[in-house]
Amino acid sequence: MKALFTEEARTRGIVVRTSVSYLPEQSDPERGRWFWAYHIRIENEGDGAVQLLTRHWIITDGRGLRHAVEGEGVVGEQPMIAPGASFDYVSGCPLSTPTGSMQGAYQMLGEDGETFDVAIPKFALVAPAVAQ
Repeated sequence: MKALFTEEARTRGIVVRTSVSYLPEQSDPERGRWFWAYHIRIENEGDGAVQLLTRHWIITDGRGLRHAVEGEGVVGEQPMIAPGASFDYVSGCPLSTPTGSMQGAYQMLGEDGETFDVAIPKFALVAPAVAQ
C-alpha cells in the first residue's frame, strides 16, 4: 500500500514526509481515547550519509495542552541513511481528545561529524465525526 504523504519539510537535503491514519479499532471515544498511526518517510537528498540520533516531538491535544516526547532513535533504531536512500517507519499516538497535532525534529549526525536538527512537519490528528 502506497502511503499518501500529506505534509513535508526539508532541512539541509533531508526531506521528512508524513501520513496519518485514524485507528477506530484502537480508539474508545466513550472512554476518552482516540488513536492514530503515523507513517514517516525520511529521504536523504544530500551528498553524504546521515544517521538519525534522537527524536523530539511536541504533541498538542484538542485543549491546547502540549506534551514533549524525546528519546533515542525511532522505533528502536538509529538508522543510517545513505545519499539517495530513505527510511520509513510507522508509530502511533493516543490522545484524550478527538483532535490534536504533532510536530518536532530529529537530530542527525552527518558524515563530517556535525550534528544538526531536521524539522518534522506539523500534521493534524483528527478523528472522523461519528453520526449519533
